[in-house]
Amino acid sequence: MGDLEIRPATTDDVPAIVAMLADDPLGTQRESPDDPLGTQRESPDDLAPYLTAMERLRADPNQHLVVAVRGERVVGTLQLTIVPGLSRRGATRSVVEGVRIHADERGSGLGSLMMEWAIDTSRREGCHLVQLTSDNTRTDAHRFYERLGFTASHVGFKLTL
Repeated sequence: MGDLEIRPATTDDVPAIVAMLADDPLGTQRESPDDPLGTQRESPDDLAPYLTAMERLRADPNQHLVVAVRGERVVGTLQLTIVPGLSRRGATRSVVEGVRIHADERGSGLGSLMMEWAIDTSRREGCHLVQLTSDNTRTDAHRFYERLGFTASHVGFKLTL
């Protein structure tokens, strides 16, 4: 994977990131091509919610939205959030979100490399724990995270607002 670079995402990467977010069964429901947030955009204005979110991420030093690039092509993405806290004797933790690998790259080891980047970055940031959630239906992803040493130790809850 010598031609691979993991780097901070830029505004120019947003269309590729959104396309990867939409390219799975759950993403299709969340990023429907039938609405302005979908992957079939009529104009750059349709990206406005994503671009607003990108600016918020870039303004927060605890947010690391990265892309994996091979050549000129974005082939993976993830978001790493550093969370200071009081629990666990004041431990800082990190949260991994939005892990996506381009369909052409799945099974290539890219996901492992990206998670290694997230874990290494978490260590450099002084984190004592890396955590993530994964939808109950993503059984392949669960096996992937378990192979990396993650344990399904908690039950997650969400409330849509």
